[in-house]
Amino acid sequence: MMPAFLARWFTPAPDSGVADDIKRGKSPWADSVHLLWSVWIFVTPLFDNGVAGYTRTWLLFTLVSYPLFLLLFARIQLAPQRTTYVYAWAMAALCFALLRWYPSGLSYFVYACVMLNHCRMRLRAQLIQLVLLNVALLGLAWWIGYPTSVLVIMPASVIVISVIMLVERINKEKDAALRLSQEEIRRLAVLAERERIGRDLHDLLGHTLSLVTLKSELARKLALADPPRAQREMEEVERVSRHALAEVRAAVTGMRRSDLTAELASARLMLEASNIAFEAGAPVLPELPPEIEASLALVLREAVTNIHRHAHAAVARVSFSCEAESLHMRISDNGRGGLAAHGNGISGMRERVRALGGTLAIDSPARRGTTLDIQVPLRMVPRSAVADARLQPTLAAQRSGA
Repeated sequence: MMPAFLARWFTPAPDSGVADDIKRGKSPWADSVHLLWSVWIFVTPLFDNGVAGYTRTWLLFTLVSYPLFLLLFARIQLAPQRTTYVYAWAMAALCFALLRWYPSGLSYFVYACVMLNHCRMRLRAQLIQLVLLNVALLGLAWWIGYPTSVLVIMPASVIVISVIMLVERINKEKDAALRLSQEEIRRLAVLAERERIGRDLHDLLGHTLSLVTLKSELARKLALADPPRAQREMEEVERVSRHALAEVRAAVTGMRRSDLTAELASARLMLEASNIAFEAGAPVLPELPPEIEASLALVLREAVTNIHRHAHAAVARVSFSCEAESLHMRISDNGRGGLAAHGNGISGMRERVRALGGTLAIDSPARRGTTLDIQVPLRMVPRSAVADARLQPTLAAQRSGA
């Protein structure tokens, strides 16, 4: 059984690199792939008299130092990010201690410089530490008598690798900030919608329920003294209640209905998060019947989902236009094309458009992107037809599953 102090050492701190990977859904072993670069520890002797470079001294130093290096590497991944620089400096110290007799230890120095990127510190402090480490290496290697080529190649290589890692870390932090901002936008949108619903329901039901309460109290008082009037009051309560129920149903239907503006905002959020440029302006359209707008919003959602999942596109576009008594919506991308006429949700989109009395045309040549042209008449569509269209994708999925 592992001793308690070792168990604590190998338990990731809440703000460690491993804990951060787990939070983002990555494997805790993900960063261990960087250990593949340690193969240079075992290759370096080949540059010193070939196979003859694998001496007993090299083997002894490797057996002693490599496990210590692995322990320091693990601590950098598991320790709080504000303290990982200590273990990076320990790697550098391991290299300096062995440098006279063990050239393979230069790999420990490379790791020490690169691992500074795992520490949460200001950029200026990191650059200062990087410079100090390289100055210490150059001074020690020159004093020991290392070739000039090593004195030039090592600092140059370390600085290039460290800068690349630094840029990757900055991009990673920006991605994390973007995800947080997107989550905050969604949270604020949900909060605003809840507040709006609360206000609407208060305005809608507050007066009505107060009126029902007053008339019910009046009817109770008149029940024995004036039964006919009490009956009229209860009839009025019933009428007001039915009217309020109809208003609540209409409000809930409006809340549930999708609209094009909301779908465009959602599409932009989804595609730009996947590094797909999205070009679309707010649709300047006449007021659409709810059934038409809801169906077109669902078609847009399905098309954008296909672009996100399958198109491998760099740019997606959505445009709207009105001609006479018809509405034209075009959705295009510059992806790989070759979209099947009845695959990837196309059948469901076609059924929705057909229920509106419109047409859906597809142009999807291989490697030249995909364009969907949707044209629907601007007229009221029977609710039963729209309901049937909404059921078609479900029924098709059930038939294919059977």
